[in-house]
Amino acid sequence: MDTPTLLNQIDQSQDRLLELLDRLVSFNTVSPPARNTAGLQDFITAHLKQNGFATKQQPFYDGDVLLSATKAGQSPADHHSLLLNGHVDVAALENRAAWHSDPFKLTKNGDQLTGRGVSDMKGALACYLFLFELLNRCDVALPGDLKFQAVVGEELGEAGTKTLLKQGETADFAIVGDTSNLELQGQGGVITGWITLKSPHTYHDGNRRAMVQTGGGLKAASMVEKMPIVIEALQKLERYWGITKSYPGFTPGSDTINPAYIEGGIHPAFIADECRLWITVHFYPNEQVEAIEAEVEEAVKAACLADPWLKDCPPTFSWSGDSMLVDQGEIFPALELDEDAPAMKQLEAAHQAVHGAFPQVTMSSTVTDGGWFGYYHIPAVIYGPGQLEQAHSDNESASFSQLLDYTKTIARFVLDWCGTEK
Repeated sequence: MDTPTLLNQIDQSQDRLLELLDRLVSFNTVSPPARNTAGLQDFITAHLKQNGFATKQQPFYDGDVLLSATKAGQSPADHHSLLLNGHVDVAALENRAAWHSDPFKLTKNGDQLTGRGVSDMKGALACYLFLFELLNRCDVALPGDLKFQAVVGEELGEAGTKTLLKQGETADFAIVGDTSNLELQGQGGVITGWITLKSPHTYHDGNRRAMVQTGGGLKAASMVEKMPIVIEALQKLERYWGITKSYPGFTPGSDTINPAYIEGGIHPAFIADECRLWITVHFYPNEQVEAIEAEVEEAVKAACLADPWLKDCPPTFSWSGDSMLVDQGEIFPALELDEDAPAMKQLEAAHQAVHGAFPQVTMSSTVTDGGWFGYYHIPAVIYGPGQLEQAHSDNESASFSQLLDYTKTIARFVLDWCGTEK
């Protein structure tokens, strides 16, 4: 099939895109509470099977399922493969009363579509399923493999995409269809970590005078009172980074260290023998997770060595995690773009053919699962419909015409990239 015929089918069948998006939105997959995606994944699996994909489901958490699928190419050894990735979980409804309509029923007002997830990112998923259906209906035989992942956990840093890529799933190029307003985006990285100060002994608060007054004689300290030393060290490192580091596409000082949450002590009858600080660290696309962890640890340890008490009781560190819900941690690696890569050039050309102008190449101000492709050395880009201002918002909306244009762009790119010899 030639490209104009497929694009014509997209226009003629556009009501089907609405039907698919309405069905996806109807599944309540808000996260938190999560553990609610199995029904939606079953629906997507059935759709994929009907349209020529071999599918694989695997349990993730109770009630959540990861889904992978492949539409085998006719000559995959000689032609490029493409992987389309998207997450099925959506943001929690923090302000349900502000919605003008049922969040789980798609409503259309002119060009505007409203429903939870239409921008982040069930809109893109509906476009993919719509395209897969048309490829099957029109009996399109692709030379290269077309792969698809419907993952879980992006909203809370749960490692759905990481799990699949760690198992060896790969492709010559990947598109993460998350919210980018049709800009080609890379991203910086984010990692969370816990810094813990721990006393070797626990004391009744009646001992405080002996700990803090001249001549008291008790060498001990409250860990709550010592934690400001750690926070000050982080602030100094953050300012140093702001002066010494930069990356195109980011406002200087975007590499921040946020002391987000603190906990410590037992109750008022005790001296606080432990204090834990939860931090969020943002870093640039050309930086690695392990190197950032090492920089933070070095700065904090140096500050603690300068303290008479902490030099003998050094801090401990616990980084990342696979779920904000389960182990209070997350990681989103960075994604650095190779703008000169053949796939990027072909995707830009496909966008230009649909929109009459080349797409902007930018850096996302947030993070997505796109970073995991960079981490596992799979060339990738974040490219999806929807505006970030709408993601997570009440009355979340998206442009129907933008969804149609996105489908046309992806259709052009699939035919071009999967039809190109390696």
